[in-house]
Amino acid sequence: MKATSMRARLRAEMTDEIKTIARRHLATDGANLSLRAVARDLGVVSSAIYRYFPSRDELLTALILDAYNALGASVEAAEAAEDRRHLIGRFLAVCHAVRDWARANPHEYALIYGSPVPGYAAPTDTVAAATRAVRVFCGVFEDAAHLGLLHRAEVLPMTLTEDMARIGEVMAPSVPLPALARALGTWLQLFGFVSFELFGQLNNTVDEPGPFFDHQMRAQALYNGLPDV
Repeated sequence: MKATSMRARLRAEMTDEIKTIARRHLATDGANLSLRAVARDLGVVSSAIYRYFPSRDELLTALILDAYNALGASVEAAEAAEDRRHLIGRFLAVCHAVRDWARANPHEYALIYGSPVPGYAAPTDTVAAATRAVRVFCGVFEDAAHLGLLHRAEVLPMTLTEDMARIGEVMAPSVPLPALARALGTWLQLFGFVSFELFGQLNNTVDEPGPFFDHQMRAQALYNGLPDV
């Protein structure tokens, strides 16, 4: 039993070390990971890496899962620290947590929200991790819907109604579909702003992206019907 436990611990340590080195390569090579390069930095032959990650795609999947879970954990902690009754505070906590995590982990952010990796298709077991942050976001809108606060005036095209119904059934069943469409647009704007900032699209345009980000997210809260109190 002790020998088995020791082997498991050593395997976990080696797996973590491989991923740590791979993350360093994300900073220099992007998602174009080479198992040979990781093995070289680790000081082992490349065949040793394959005992832990049989392919580049499996290593990428592990890094992607770690990134989604780290983002999700940051968003969950930030939102949980807010008063449950303070909807705009919870909403802004989610938004700022996304931006703060992205700024602190730009290469991991680029891995999950940047350009697709050629030849790589994420397996379905990444879905739960990928939706952690958005589920917290949707939770704010669920609570707002129960209070009757969300805007729902627009009439959605039939094709959009079908999309929103499918998404809402899983993510926010209490939110009216027009309000869900607005919320989803806000989620996309959140990540659009963060991506523009991280990838340099705001350079020489917005000198203080932090206050501008907060202003834009507050405007989005009002657009969705969240009270500014």
